[in-house]
Amino acid sequence: MQGHGRCLKLFLAFALLLLQYTQGGEVDHSRRDTNVTIRCIERERQALLAFKRDLVDKFDLLSSWGSEAQKQDCCRWVGVSCSNQTGHVLQLDLSYKVVGELDNVQGKMISPKLIELHHLQHLALNDINFNGRQFPYFIGSLTNLRYLDLSFTNFGGKFPSQVGNLTNLVYLDLSFNRFTNVENLNWLPLLLSLRYLDLSFANLSNVLDWPAAINKLPELTNLTLESCDLPSPILSTLSYINSSKSLASVDLHSNRVNSTSSIFVWLSNYNTSLVYLDLSFNQLAGSIPDAFGNMSSLAHLYLSSNQLEGSLPDLTNLSSLEVLFLRNNQLSGVISGTYFSKLSKLRNLDLSSNSLVLDIHADWIPPFQLDYINLGSCKMGPDFPKWLQTQKNFSYLDISDAGISDIFPSWFWSLCRNVAFMNLSSNQISGTFSNLTLEFSYSLALDLSSNKLEGSIPSFLSKASYLDLSSNKLEGPIPSVLSKAAYLDLSSNKLEGPIPSVLSKVLHLDLSSNKLEGPIPLVLSAPHLDLSNNKLSGSISFLCSSAAIGLVFLNLSSNNVSGQVPDCWTHLENLVILDLSYNALSGKIPTTIGSAFWIETLKLRSNRFVGQLPTSLKNCTSLIVIDVGDNKLSGPIPEWLGVSLKNLVILMLSSNHFNGSLPSQLCHLIRIQNLDFSMNNISGSIPSCLKNLTTLAHKGNSSLTSEHSYVTLSYLGRSDFPYVDDATFMWKGGMQRFRSILWLVKRIDLSSNKLTGEIPSEISHLVGLVSLNLSRNQLTGQITKEIGNLQSLDSLDLSRNHIDGRIPTSLARIDRLGFLDLSYNNLSGKIPVGTQLQGFEPSFYAGNLQLCGPPLKKMCADEVEKGPSEQTDFIDQKDKDELITLGFYISMGLGFVIGFWGVCGTLIFSKSWRYAYLKFLNGLNDWFFVRIALLKRQLKDA
Repeated sequence: MQGHGRCLKLFLAFALLLLQYTQGGEVDHSRRDTNVTIRCIERERQALLAFKRDLVDKFDLLSSWGSEAQKQDCCRWVGVSCSNQTGHVLQLDLSYKVVGELDNVQGKMISPKLIELHHLQHLALNDINFNGRQFPYFIGSLTNLRYLDLSFTNFGGKFPSQVGNLTNLVYLDLSFNRFTNVENLNWLPLLLSLRYLDLSFANLSNVLDWPAAINKLPELTNLTLESCDLPSPILSTLSYINSSKSLASVDLHSNRVNSTSSIFVWLSNYNTSLVYLDLSFNQLAGSIPDAFGNMSSLAHLYLSSNQLEGSLPDLTNLSSLEVLFLRNNQLSGVISGTYFSKLSKLRNLDLSSNSLVLDIHADWIPPFQLDYINLGSCKMGPDFPKWLQTQKNFSYLDISDAGISDIFPSWFWSLCRNVAFMNLSSNQISGTFSNLTLEFSYSLALDLSSNKLEGSIPSFLSKASYLDLSSNKLEGPIPSVLSKAAYLDLSSNKLEGPIPSVLSKVLHLDLSSNKLEGPIPLVLSAPHLDLSNNKLSGSISFLCSSAAIGLVFLNLSSNNVSGQVPDCWTHLENLVILDLSYNALSGKIPTTIGSAFWIETLKLRSNRFVGQLPTSLKNCTSLIVIDVGDNKLSGPIPEWLGVSLKNLVILMLSSNHFNGSLPSQLCHLIRIQNLDFSMNNISGSIPSCLKNLTTLAHKGNSSLTSEHSYVTLSYLGRSDFPYVDDATFMWKGGMQRFRSILWLVKRIDLSSNKLTGEIPSEISHLVGLVSLNLSRNQLTGQITKEIGNLQSLDSLDLSRNHIDGRIPTSLARIDRLGFLDLSYNNLSGKIPVGTQLQGFEPSFYAGNLQLCGPPLKKMCADEVEKGPSEQTDFIDQKDKDELITLGFYISMGLGFVIGFWGVCGTLIFSKSWRYAYLKFLNGLNDWFFVRIALLKRQLKDA
């Protein structure tokens, strides 16, 4: 909330200037309009000129400073003010308020000559960029300074504790510089006259006693320590002796204060004086103390983006409260109208992103008139909140995700004439837009996405600069009145007809997932253009128009566009995301596509492209995703893929006509997570260097994410937009589309090729693999015994090869294995016993004639019971019956008991036997262990 205290800060600065007039009456600001000629002291003039020589004045803003005869009087120079009586320089102010826009003046250093200004009372150099240079410690010698503002000057080095020598300081602002960690604040209590203190962005993480230092400033009224990495106060060190009784503003925004009790105990000393309090973006946890309601003077309260929980405390005593921001916490409970009964001065209310329920009676009339209303995620449905009818002044309204399933009431739209921002998204608002002739006073930002709105888009939205109507049930054509929108999202509706050419000035245009038809207009100039999943046809020649020069994001996937891709990519160098998948494009991929140097995602899947991958793509070193699967591309797999494109994470060349062998250079792709060359004509062996694929050789989730951002123009200027990649590939025997969890899937698919040789044992180093598919090749040899190292493996398909030998017993140790296909090989021997391997269908082992054991019906030779001997005498049925006597049953019982205790007793009293037996049973070990442990306990208790 950097701007919250801006007005207060400027007001205080102005008040201090007035104080200088009333106390000294010395500063002359209008020498140009007086007949009295008083030249400044020569020594001080030379000091100022030396100071100017170390500045970079781009626009000659300090042209009045000079040595020429007409410029001799430094008291007439811009930013300089002198005493009427003595001519001494009292004020040097080169802040942006004086010299104009930011960065008009930059500094190489501050000349030590400035120390000659012994009488200087006011020094303001804020927003002059000194590019990380050391703070000039000699400023601590300017002991007459009452006002020092060096904020946003980009000084570096050690924090200047020498400012503690400036005991006359009333105003000190050293915020937003690049100082190293502040060791202590021992210098601060020396500034007994200080009223305003701002050290924002100074690292105070090691200063555990910072509240104690603040408490020793008896005159302090304004404290700002934003983004200082402040620790929580230590209560035992606090003393309120000589502490300020008039501290009015405290801004501790964006720190790591995490003790709710300690910070509020410290603040409670200022219950009667605090007017402004900002503790947002900290780590405050627990409930908001009830004592908070005793801050009777509080007008601005910001507690947003913490971890506060529980219900809201009683704030009815805060009758002066104007701003209440509690957004993005974990607050819960029910709020009724009585909670706000005494907050008559409230103007800005933000309770969004909590779990609050607003149980407001339909007849409730609030005591306030709000300008800013943000109740997003607060449940208040199913009806529209009728109390909104009483609010006549609001310009910002957010009641998104509020559980509203109503239709728009008749009074709603007329109430919103003065609204600049309105968000009603993620509700279940239904019905159609009423046929209103409504005129908004301001350029409107409107978000009605993810509702159940029907009918056509109304014309009264013509003033909208930001319009999001996505994920509704809107029908009909796109109205031409939307031409003024800079951001337009109409995706996931039922809109029909052509794309209007009047949308040529839209900067962010998303019309995806509709029923739009016809060609793509040549005049579209949106840097972000998403027309995917429609019925658009014709060519994509619009890419060659001058309007397309600014393209950053282009998605035309799942349409009917056809023809060749035009070879005019040299003017599309800003492109970051390109998706032309699932169309009818043909011909070769143009060579100039390599001019898109910044491209990160390239998707050309499911078209009719022929020829080879253009070598110019090796210039696109930022590429993260390449998907050209399901085309007719041919030729060898380029070696430069592994040499030049080191950032590749997803490389999918499946279902093409690539031939030749796998180049060893692919092993340089240390970030690769998804490698798919399936269904080609690739021959040769699998490179053993695959173990060098670093990301696949590490378990767990990588630091990579399927979401990456790109910068483009929007209605707010240059903005970052997130983009989440998706991919479709074979998974456990079927084609599946992955999006949100795409970056969790680490896989190699080389299936349906002509690969020969053995599966390299080095593949067992890729312990992060989730899926490995080498099926439908001509691989020979045995499965590596270390296959069990792939503990992350969820899917393994080695079917339809010529693999022989036994199935390694280590395969049974992969507990996560959910899909296994070893069918149609030359495997032999017994299937290893394990929970996983016996759980697969027999068909996944079919075609291995010498394979035996469960789940196959074919039993292994050592498990087949021997039949009766041919020498055994014939015993008729009567003789058999005579064997079943009482003695038989007794013998059977004794045998059972002896056999039972012979096994179980051994397992109980012999640890080595027990472990060996449990290891043999593998998947059943937990069940047996519990039973045996219980039995052992019973024996001990007996």
